[in-house]
Amino acid sequence: MSFEVPDDQEGRPSKTQRKQEMQALQALGEKIIALSDAQRARLPLSEDMLAAVEETSRIRSHEGRRRHMQYVGKVMRREDIEGIRAVFDEFEQEKLRRDHAFHRLEKWRDRLIDDDEALEPFIADYPDVDRQTLRQLIRNARSERQRGKPPTNARKLFKLIRDTAGM
Repeated sequence: MSFEVPDDQEGRPSKTQRKQEMQALQALGEKIIALSDAQRARLPLSEDMLAAVEETSRIRSHEGRRRHMQYVGKVMRREDIEGIRAVFDEFEQEKLRRDHAFHRLEKWRDRLIDDDEALEPFIADYPDVDRQTLRQLIRNARSERQRGKPPTNARKLFKLIRDTAGM
């Protein structure tokens, strides 16, 4: 038994597919709306889309926002979706790089607190660091840890490391 597709429906997406595509465009529109102005400026958006995004902030009612999001999805059909997704991928890569750098700095903090031998390699990597403050914060962080106190100086040490690294 075979099912024949009528000639007028060949190559056309089903209603379900169209609905799923529209919901995906609305979700992408939601992500665009959630971005900061600086991030949004990096996206290849048309004037219509920018106006729709700006209008979203003025809508207060739930039903009005739902209808407006449908409109955003409709406007999204005319946008450069691949270009927008490429910029979102760039955002994700930047976030990963920041996270990796952040973790590296956390490891430096932990090494400095745990290991006396870590101070010289850190100073070699970051020669502009305020050495006196660095040593004092390391000493205070070790003392806090031994006494079971909150890690106030460990946080200050991390802030010094982060500022020295230029993050």
